[in-house]
Amino acid sequence: MLENEKKEADRPLTIAMVVDTSGNRGNGTSNSALQWAQELERQGHHVRLVGIGAPDFPARVNHVPLVSWVAKQQQMQFAEPSDTLFRAAFLGVDAVHIYTPFRFGQHACKVAKQMGVTVTAGYHVQPENITYSAGPLKYVPGIDSFIYWLFDMWLYRRIDHVHVPTELGASLLRSHGYKAKLHVISNGYETRFTPKKQREGNESAATPFRIVASGRLTHEKNHAMLIRAIARCRHAQDIELTIAGTGPLKRKLRKMADRLLARPASIGFHKNTEMPALLRSGDLLVHPSIADLESVSVIEGMAAGLVPVIASSPLSAAGQFALRDESLFPVDDVDALARRIDWWIDHPAELNEWGAIYAEHTRKHYSVEASVRQFVAMEHEAIADNATAVR
Repeated sequence: MLENEKKEADRPLTIAMVVDTSGNRGNGTSNSALQWAQELERQGHHVRLVGIGAPDFPARVNHVPLVSWVAKQQQMQFAEPSDTLFRAAFLGVDAVHIYTPFRFGQHACKVAKQMGVTVTAGYHVQPENITYSAGPLKYVPGIDSFIYWLFDMWLYRRIDHVHVPTELGASLLRSHGYKAKLHVISNGYETRFTPKKQREGNESAATPFRIVASGRLTHEKNHAMLIRAIARCRHAQDIELTIAGTGPLKRKLRKMADRLLARPASIGFHKNTEMPALLRSGDLLVHPSIADLESVSVIEGMAAGLVPVIASSPLSAAGQFALRDESLFPVDDVDALARRIDWWIDHPAELNEWGAIYAEHTRKHYSVEASVRQFVAMEHEAIADNATAVR
């Protein structure tokens, strides 16, 4: 029996990954799905991507009035469910893994269960991310709790095994009554994010100090607060800011940076292929976000050898990455962030030393290879549970 179980655990799997926007690395969820798909294939498994832009199982776009326009600003589209597409994609697979709880994922779950296929899901859309982008909606009492409940009703209460990127995410789900077995697995980072060469001591005075931030240009990512903090720094004249991302606040943030910052800022979309080089060109990574289930952008920045300065927020898991006090500041505290930035500029030797420390720590703990192995173990467990239930 034990030998049979070991054989089953080592067996390559065929997994259908259901992602509304499958052929696009422009948003974090799609990017994570694509890098996991590549790593699964590298480890000997077989992946069928199902969604808009997928190579073999492409879905049509589902146009939702107003909502689709807002989502498109953040490089996301909603896919149109199709019985024909799902039945073709799920035929002969070991498991179906669903990334989001919207119509496409809901219908995929229904069809997979009708076919007797094991279904797992990931929790990648934080309700607070939605409400912060929804204008006056965020002031409605209990709106976040309602969306947690809605997502559960739509999808997650029908799933026995759910991947969540951090312990914070797991605790949020448990506090909102989610009953599934939660598997805490980092989304990880790809090996192409390699450490930069740290600055020489005499180089710092001759070149601008480059701060990099990465993430959607939305209210909860709090980039406006970062711009205000840089403007208050003692070293404001020497700081050059790059914010890599897209979203509805792009024009507002550009105007704000033009008005407040001494040096021209670069704010806008960068292709995913450009991100390793962009991060290596920076000196400090600042992540002022209010709400994050993990924040792969921080992991990638640390892997590239950047020291992070991260907002400590009860709704963000990113603070877990800080290895020393100077890498944290109270969320939304402009003066505290300005002091942190000035401290790192005033301590170039520590900046170099800790950049290397963060890169090594990230290499040991957050590789996509290790994350995918944990994901495969989750899939095997779910498949075994489903087989037992069918019997």
